[in-house]
Amino acid sequence: MKKTLLLVALALMGQLALAAPKIQQVEPLCWWTNMNMPLTVMFHGEDLSDAQVSVQQLAGGKVMRGACHGLVPRSQHNAESPNYLFVDFDVREPGNYRITLKKGKKKVTCDYTIAERRNGSRDRKSFDASDLVYLIMSDRFVDGDESNNSTKDTREKANKSDVNGRFGGDIQGIINSLDHIAKLGCTAIWPTPMLGDDESAWSYHGYACSDYYHIDPRYGSNTLYAQMVQAAHKKGIKVLMDMVPNHCGSSHWWMSDLPYKNWINQFPEFTNTNNCFTANYDINASEYDRLLSNRGWFDHPMPDMNLENPDLLKYFQQWAIWWIEYADLDGLRVDTYPYIERIPASKWIGAIRAEYPNINIVGECWTRPAPAVAYWQSGVKNFDGFDSNLPTVMDFPTEEAIRQALENNGEGWGNGLTKVYDALTMDYMYADVNKLFTFLGNHDMARITDVVLDKDPRRVKLAYVLLATMRGIPQVLYGDEYAMTVDSDPNSHSLLRMPLPLGEKVTPQMQEMYDFQSRLFNWRKDEPVLHWGKTMHFISRDNTYAFFRYNDKEAVFVFANAANEPRVIPVKHYAEILSKYNPVGFSPLTGEKVDMSDDITIDGLSTLVVKLENDRGALIRK
Repeated sequence: MKKTLLLVALALMGQLALAAPKIQQVEPLCWWTNMNMPLTVMFHGEDLSDAQVSVQQLAGGKVMRGACHGLVPRSQHNAESPNYLFVDFDVREPGNYRITLKKGKKKVTCDYTIAERRNGSRDRKSFDASDLVYLIMSDRFVDGDESNNSTKDTREKANKSDVNGRFGGDIQGIINSLDHIAKLGCTAIWPTPMLGDDESAWSYHGYACSDYYHIDPRYGSNTLYAQMVQAAHKKGIKVLMDMVPNHCGSSHWWMSDLPYKNWINQFPEFTNTNNCFTANYDINASEYDRLLSNRGWFDHPMPDMNLENPDLLKYFQQWAIWWIEYADLDGLRVDTYPYIERIPASKWIGAIRAEYPNINIVGECWTRPAPAVAYWQSGVKNFDGFDSNLPTVMDFPTEEAIRQALENNGEGWGNGLTKVYDALTMDYMYADVNKLFTFLGNHDMARITDVVLDKDPRRVKLAYVLLATMRGIPQVLYGDEYAMTVDSDPNSHSLLRMPLPLGEKVTPQMQEMYDFQSRLFNWRKDEPVLHWGKTMHFISRDNTYAFFRYNDKEAVFVFANAANEPRVIPVKHYAEILSKYNPVGFSPLTGEKVDMSDDITIDGLSTLVVKLENDRGALIRK
């Protein structure tokens, strides 16, 4: 009996030996020379721990004899799972290489490419206050290729009759729409995540990643994504990638075999985040609340990643850098930034900026008031010494102020456009107001036309004039150029994310709104004073708001009247700044001359924008 058991055991061992090792994933997919970030490759498969690593150079698909000097293994370490191996390499020369993992007499190989880094990659120019960003809900925007709406290797199929289903928007749809975007005056696009998201339902939003290194086939491919970036660049349009390091999707391949138990934050039972960002810096916060804020799960199908694991942190640093380098990206948008463990999150951003010193990264810090947002912007002198390394934060306080100002007639003390004035009084909290990401709405909130009183297009236009002329980096949500609305349930995420109207679906009223915004935003493109100028504003308690964007040579005056009745613009109140410029300017929206030497009356629910120049030698005091 014992002999039989021994023979069975030896046979099983032999079968295991024959099956091992096996490689299923190699990430990152490739790398480049002259990178600041050292290369660590994560191998995943079967029985890879303690494998011996060697590299040979390839030429014409054949292994070259002799020692390999271009890609050299430096060190390696195992994970808790025996199916992972992390290998550090010295990258010295571009080329194609064959990596061998050997255990005993068995070995497995994979080919790996080191490319030569493109000239100027490190110093690439990013998006800034001179840009206008166009936000695209990738699956819902435009279906440019119906053949990829459903694929064999993804679970959820297209279903345009289900408001919560996939609609088939894709990369080709974005490529086909670049002229529409450019004509609007936008100089950058931010598509929501396009990486693999293989949940069985509700996968259209893309925020539950199942593969960090491959575009979801229902959008296209890695190659097509890079081609989209190239096509956008030819139109003068930059591309931001939407990244989600806080959580993955429950369908991610590693969820069935985690490298470490603490690769994700785990609890005895499902535990939500408490959505309490302030716990990160609240001096009265309990440790219980603080940890739950960062380690609770965003939702059931979204396991919370633990960036305090050093291998995961390195993985995410390389992942972001890989996509910037591979696709020639111009910047990043980071989803749910304050949900991430804040010190590792700062290190993650820091590594990206060390690789690309000029890169701009905007973080979604969905909180209020202004001090709570400012805490997350790099350069703010926080009381606890924390610096996020995050250059740009989303300006939720100003978004809220504009919406609240226009959702009613502004009756009562402190209401109406006074709210906008109050929001900008907090600008001193930020390290750089020109790196505030300003917006009227996004894919997670009711569309601006549904918010303003009576869905009045005059109020919508007023809001867009404010967006175009205030400090910061403006962003518009696709479809809002047509004043899209949701009549049944404006707060429904799925309903507000309907496809962009095309062809006959564009009504004359929609086209008129598009033309207005196009005129406004294309003028903004060529006005540096709106990009980098200072702000001086004037309070009023009659539901109006006046401000100047100015520098030593020129200024733009903006007067917004959110009241139903006409208002007199009290130009004499602005003498301290108006006296520095020629009082006769012009309106960029009408092309007409405007004389500001005396009071002006404007209609209700309207704006006056005047470009002024300093042609008398006067200088604005700094």
